[in-house]
Amino acid sequence: MLENVQIISDNGEAKFAVINFQEYLNVKDLLSDESKLQDYLDYLHVQKVKKQTKKMFSLDEVKHQLSL
Repeated sequence: MLENVQIISDNGEAKFAVINFQEYLNVKDLLSDESKLQDYLDYLHVQKVKKQTKKMFSLDEVKHQLSL
């Protein structure tokens, strides 16, 4: 989301961000729906954790750790 943003500057200071209109509508929809926003924030959190996590566990390892 928001990969293609044009920044308009004045005297070297960013003043405006121009985005595709469909992206604007998507952001507006996301911000106006608490459930969608929470889902998106959860998604971002998962992506952050995945980047920080170096080791992946197999299903068998997880079951063993949880004594299942």
